[in-house]
Amino acid sequence: MSNKPHKNQKLSAVRRADPQFEREKAQYEHPLPSREYVLETLSAQGAPLELGRLVELLDIQPYELEPFQRRLGAMARDAQLMQNRRGDWLIPDKADLIRGRVAGHPDGFGFLIPDEEGPDLFLSAKEMDKVLHGDKAIARVIGIDRKGRPEGKIIEVTERVNRHVVGRVIEEHGVRFVVAENKRISQDILLAPPEKGAKKSLKALSGQVVMIELIEQPSKHSQPIGRLIEVLGNYADPGMEIEIALRKHELPYEFSKDTLAETRKLPDAVRKSDWKGREDLTGMPLVTIDGETAKDFDDAVFCERKGKGFRLVVAIADVSHYVTAGSALDADAYARGNSVYFPRRVIPMLPEKLSNGLCSLNPQVERACMVCDMAINATGAITGYRFYSAVMFSQARLTYTEVAAALYDKNAEVRSRLAPVLPHLEALDALYRQLAKERVKRGAIDFETTETRMVFDDHGKIERIEAYERNEAHRLIEECMLAANVCASEFLRESEHPSLYRVHEGPTPERLLKLRDFLGTFGFQLGGGDSPKAQDYAKLLEMIGQRPDRQLLQTVMLRSLRQAIYSPDNVGHFGLAYESYTHFTSPIRRYPDLLVHRAIKSALAARRYEPGNWEEIGLHCSMTERRADDATRDVEAWLKCFYMKDRVGEIFEGSISSVVPFGIFVALDGVFVEGLVHVSELGQDYFHFDEKSHAMVGERSGRRFRLADRVSVQLTRVDMEANKIDFRLAEETPVRSNKTRR
Repeated sequence: MSNKPHKNQKLSAVRRADPQFEREKAQYEHPLPSREYVLETLSAQGAPLELGRLVELLDIQPYELEPFQRRLGAMARDAQLMQNRRGDWLIPDKADLIRGRVAGHPDGFGFLIPDEEGPDLFLSAKEMDKVLHGDKAIARVIGIDRKGRPEGKIIEVTERVNRHVVGRVIEEHGVRFVVAENKRISQDILLAPPEKGAKKSLKALSGQVVMIELIEQPSKHSQPIGRLIEVLGNYADPGMEIEIALRKHELPYEFSKDTLAETRKLPDAVRKSDWKGREDLTGMPLVTIDGETAKDFDDAVFCERKGKGFRLVVAIADVSHYVTAGSALDADAYARGNSVYFPRRVIPMLPEKLSNGLCSLNPQVERACMVCDMAINATGAITGYRFYSAVMFSQARLTYTEVAAALYDKNAEVRSRLAPVLPHLEALDALYRQLAKERVKRGAIDFETTETRMVFDDHGKIERIEAYERNEAHRLIEECMLAANVCASEFLRESEHPSLYRVHEGPTPERLLKLRDFLGTFGFQLGGGDSPKAQDYAKLLEMIGQRPDRQLLQTVMLRSLRQAIYSPDNVGHFGLAYESYTHFTSPIRRYPDLLVHRAIKSALAARRYEPGNWEEIGLHCSMTERRADDATRDVEAWLKCFYMKDRVGEIFEGSISSVVPFGIFVALDGVFVEGLVHVSELGQDYFHFDEKSHAMVGERSGRRFRLADRVSVQLTRVDMEANKIDFRLAEETPVRSNKTRR
């Protein structure tokens, strides 16, 4: 038989029985058996099949063999199929195999997090030698570990996700390797020697921070190997903590050439052509109110009294006018997902020409904007709203501090300086008072939290860490933004236009049960039965009042709630007590807001905006948000370690901020730094973790260390490499000198 298809050759009845035959025929000149048909054929046999038998059953012709094998390979990469040791093809689900993502632990072991519902599989250190944190793999259950968890064995690695790794070079006995900054990658990565014949090779000294490209992944018999591609510098170099975090968390920090080229073509100011279809708000005394260090101004506000009620205008930078769907700018913005705010450095979602210039609502310049124009009655209820495009002219760039000084401190000098806009600020404050009352009436949860900021000296070294007090001006602007976001959500919902909502679900049944058990030990009950509302949480917080253990009770209540995410499914926002909520007010620094703007414009024009799979986009934006949080947390942890490294031996007062099986974390008063008291440092007793009461309990003494308890601790060690701070109980040991213990 010929190895090439004949022009008029017909497929057999076996192949035409493929349910997806017409689809394959429409896509390919020479259609192969569809993936569904391959799986159906394998499933019907009830056993693994060698390639020859599978070829026979599917009537594969010689000229089709090579492309058919490529299709099998693609199905294997997607974990739809796999080969056993004999090379036979089988369906993973039929072999009691579990597909999932590998989560490494700094101590060397790990877990396989299943793609489908089910318990995590424990992976021993021996199994983890085959994979790296984040890899996708197929495993099977081989038993139960000593803690009663199902234990797995890696059968196949389906996807290697680690291409580049940032870490420190270590040299021992002439062998050079890299220790990853991501402690979940516990394997040492051997450093390959420079390629022979290379004109210029990078050189890194032991202890320096480098970026490597993995040229060999780990296996059962070999360690991973990497090639040096970038030398970042020494660990203590200024700004190194941010350079590490960017690479460790794979944060995009350089814009593409196409994005930069598109940015250069954009104007520096609003053009006449940009006015088309827009309302003229340049005469309205809109102002921006932000922090002292802010440079990207998303929102401006204006308020005036209308009869017994108010007119509130929230103007938001019209980023979607300049960042169009399908552009390079849009692709980079999507990849970043949001701006990332590190101490002393920002990684913007958009190039600076846009984020700080053309899109930023800077004072005394015309700017394109999207407007939410609201009518609000005397009790703070929104009675009407309208969305439209406009051109605005910000009258002033105000700060929270000066607005608070003018409105609440009645500072004469500030009031005189703000005289042109003061009547509108006072109307804004009167509206805020009603919106705040409406918030309480609605039952939104208002947990008390302490925000901090780092103060640096002229040399870039931390001078101190201080509490950052949110004043009434912060809350005033927050309520205005909440109102605009609610209107945006309601508009899209009523227009039946798909979009991303900011959703926050209530507690899971398991978390709710644990919370009720815990509250019961204090004589408190959470209302709402099996489906409590935000109002039930708010009422409980009110009942708790200012009792000494308020912080403990509030912390446990907060931890019972789920994390807010972006989703096309509008399930409401539990914490804010809204049935519908989205993000509209920050398109310069959040990609979901940019999508919401496009959706609103499309709905206004009776069109439909479809950027792709809304659910996948929501998952991506939720991921980039968590990624940014993790990266900033890493940077702040390093800076706090650097701040504390010269204070070893000192004694501090603090509160227990977290209780874990291996000890207690203590947050220091006035310093805003957290560290660990290991379980072995808790005293002359065996201490056990009591999850139900959030406490460590002594076996013999019965002594308890509970969440929010007050303790005195002594700083014993600062590990700059691991970003860890260790304490011991001060009462258990004499005070030592202020010298680092090694």
